[in-house]
Amino acid sequence: MRTAAVAHAPAHRAWLWYALSTVVLWGVWGALSGLTASPTFPETLVYCVWALTMVPPALFILWRNGWTIDRSPRAVLYGLLIGMLGAGGQMLLFKALAIGPAYFIFPIISLSPVITIALSFSLLRERTTRLGAVGVVLALLALPLLDLSFGNPGGDGLGWFVLSLMIMAAWGVQAYFMKRANAVVRAESIFFYMTVGALLLLPVAWSMTDFSQPIDTGLQGPWLVAAIQILNAVGALCLVYAFRYGKAIVVAPLTNAGAPLVTAVLALILAGVAPGPLKLVGLLLALVASVLLALEPERETSPPVAVDP
Repeated sequence: MRTAAVAHAPAHRAWLWYALSTVVLWGVWGALSGLTASPTFPETLVYCVWALTMVPPALFILWRNGWTIDRSPRAVLYGLLIGMLGAGGQMLLFKALAIGPAYFIFPIISLSPVITIALSFSLLRERTTRLGAVGVVLALLALPLLDLSFGNPGGDGLGWFVLSLMIMAAWGVQAYFMKRANAVVRAESIFFYMTVGALLLLPVAWSMTDFSQPIDTGLQGPWLVAAIQILNAVGALCLVYAFRYGKAIVVAPLTNAGAPLVTAVLALILAGVAPGPLKLVGLLLALVASVLLALEPERETSPPVAVDP
């Protein structure tokens, strides 16, 4: 295995189109996810279905790439690390939501781009324009506000707080490695190994499921969940390509702030649910941030990727 630069230049502002695709897909996914909230189909089984929905897009892009997979130890390590960080964070989220208040947990988790930006700034030496910097700051300010939803207080000690910090760290580091891996591993291979990582934790989620309770196996159960979770899976694929062509310091806040914005707009249109004052401020900040980040100048070159000899 050797590393060589790819001669093909990406399409104009390819990172932006992939990032916006992620925003739309994850925004619609967020708006529809409430349809699957049912005690007859627990979150652990939702994870299992989500992991399986990663398979079709993984097979599709491998087919488009001539069934070529980077098999170097570095490619496998990066891909599985990215997949396990994302899937492991999701597994921890199940536990955190079981013992803590969601209205505190999600704002903490939403700050994961802070870690991505810090790592990309210090280790990858990524920089942005003043316009982009303002967009990044506004996005980071908007993220906690977008996820605020006050409800009944509760929680079991501070265990949920520790778990929330672990999830935030896992997803922030995952995005950083997604960007770093794209410099030496094909995007198709990264997503393939991400899928493998998600599938490796499927037995864990299955074992966490309480099968003593009735499980819905009809259209309102796994089939509806699969139809919604495929949006998440394809959005994750687009995110890999967004990191392939764009700066992590821009892509991470844009996708994390933009997706809740789309979700909120769809909730308002479809369900007539108006956001509260704090969330409205967050939406406005996210809108301005998304516009500024979208105006970030195009990078001049694309990073090298690993190729088979």
